[in-house]
Amino acid sequence: MPAIKIGILTSSDRAAAQVYEDISGKEIIRTMNEFLVSEWIPVYRVVPDEQDLLEKTLIELSDTENCCLIVTTGGTGPALRDVTPEATEAVCEKMLPGFGELMRQVSLQYVPTAILSRQTAGIRKKSLIINLPGKPSAIRQCLDAVFPAVPYCIDLIEGPYLKCNEEVVKVFRPKKK
Repeated sequence: MPAIKIGILTSSDRAAAQVYEDISGKEIIRTMNEFLVSEWIPVYRVVPDEQDLLEKTLIELSDTENCCLIVTTGGTGPALRDVTPEATEAVCEKMLPGFGELMRQVSLQYVPTAILSRQTAGIRKKSLIINLPGKPSAIRQCLDAVFPAVPYCIDLIEGPYLKCNEEVVKVFRPKKK
């Protein structure tokens, strides 16, 4: 069986220029290691906040690398250079707005500025793409909220079966009849 690949894409001008370390991408990897029992390989990219570059990287992670899940961090706010949701929408065939709705709802319990977040999710071929905020603590809060639906979504798009650590995250899959 081929290895399960998960794309981690950080959108940040400063991290791409190595002005500072990408702790957000590392937080996604750390969280996935806690959530997943299945063996998986991170396919990690850091790019500047450029929509065309984000789109090309999302397409590469989906179409060439065959990542069943692509998790982005950064570029989801209202700033002029925040274009991750636009790039995600441009490359997806189906959008899943419930992911963004739930993440904003959860984030509002911690900060009132969560209403400024524009993160979303969508499907490109056999890849689920989820936009997360850039702050490491918000990444964990959002993944805790939405990840219970991720393995079943990947099942539905004919991706690999993700086995999860049920002591850390309780995933939902309908009972088989």
